[in-house]
Amino acid sequence: MDTRKAYSGPPLAARNIIVLLVDDQAIVEQMVRRMLSEEKDIELHYCSDPTKAIKTALEINPTIILQDLVMPEVDGLTLVRFFRANEKTRDVPLIVLSSKEEPTIKAKAFGLGANDYLVKLPDKIELIARIRHHSKGYINLLQRNEVMRQLAAELAEAAEYVRNLLPPPITEGPLRTDWRLIPSTSLGGDSFGYYWLDDRYFVAYLLDVCGHGVGAALLSVSVLNVLRTQTLPNTDFKDPGQVLAALNDTFPMEKHGDKFFTIWYGVYDASTRRLVYASGGHPPAVMLERSPDGSISAATLSTPNPIIGAMPGLPYACDTVEMSGAEKLYLYSDGVYEITATDGTLWTLDGFVEFMTEPPAENHSRLDELWQFVRKMGGSDNLEDDFSIVELVFG
Repeated sequence: MDTRKAYSGPPLAARNIIVLLVDDQAIVEQMVRRMLSEEKDIELHYCSDPTKAIKTALEINPTIILQDLVMPEVDGLTLVRFFRANEKTRDVPLIVLSSKEEPTIKAKAFGLGANDYLVKLPDKIELIARIRHHSKGYINLLQRNEVMRQLAAELAEAAEYVRNLLPPPITEGPLRTDWRLIPSTSLGGDSFGYYWLDDRYFVAYLLDVCGHGVGAALLSVSVLNVLRTQTLPNTDFKDPGQVLAALNDTFPMEKHGDKFFTIWYGVYDASTRRLVYASGGHPPAVMLERSPDGSISAATLSTPNPIIGAMPGLPYACDTVEMSGAEKLYLYSDGVYEITATDGTLWTLDGFVEFMTEPPAENHSRLDELWQFVRKMGGSDNLEDDFSIVELVFG
């Protein structure tokens, strides 16, 4: 059952037991109604025409269906099949009513999805007990599904909120950007950002919180907002080492559910084409340079710093690289290359770097080609880790 579909009936907490009786004999309806007459929380709805049974069920949202096996126009077993084929009735408990015990027919009814089998008409106490038993289980299922639907809706809203925090691609100017982010679950722990500090300095970073789900996403958003708004105290955001040290002191693991994160943070000086960067336990950025002969070479950029949040008070070292010949820079999480192939082998960082040095096909994005490649390699659209990558293109 698709738990994301909204329930459209009465409020679940206030639901009565709603019985739909499908039988062409009016005397059966009269006898069942007398049996249930003193049960104030049980509503009985009667359908004498089996061809209208599905339509009636969709109108009243029964919590249980009592259905005869021998009726004109529609065979009872066929009606069981119809109820189970309909998306709105496939999970409603269904009790088959028969005039006698027939093991073969009973087996066929259960095989088609019936939940119970009674020889009509049973004792009043037994009938009421079975109606209550099956209805209670179904109402509980509806309640669980409604909770799951609400949770899925809230997770989707949260995911949209996170996505709205990410910067749009820059398509014009001396420095252009593009990115892809595909969480492995509804909410992931990867996030990134970039912006001009002023006319000269451009900041870019990507972080990866350990784990997945709500906890990882909350920490990721907290860090992202701190970096977006530049609210780390006593921190020069042009100094990657200071930024990482301040993050490390601001987000200790013990105050964030024992969660840590890795990050790559760089500051590009457009006037000198120099890049200052620092990484905290994060995969190296990949810088692509074009040689005079037209060949493309790759350099990896990282610093030997620890993860963020494990131990406060640590210094974080920076490094600098001249980017006079650089064409592109890639920031990414380990989810883009730690891919288990269908044959059980693990794709390596070296394989990823080599892949990124290949020029994309005409009118194609290398980021899209990478996503298609890892999906095919892993044999699934659902990766084990978040897939996030940012591309910086230098004019």
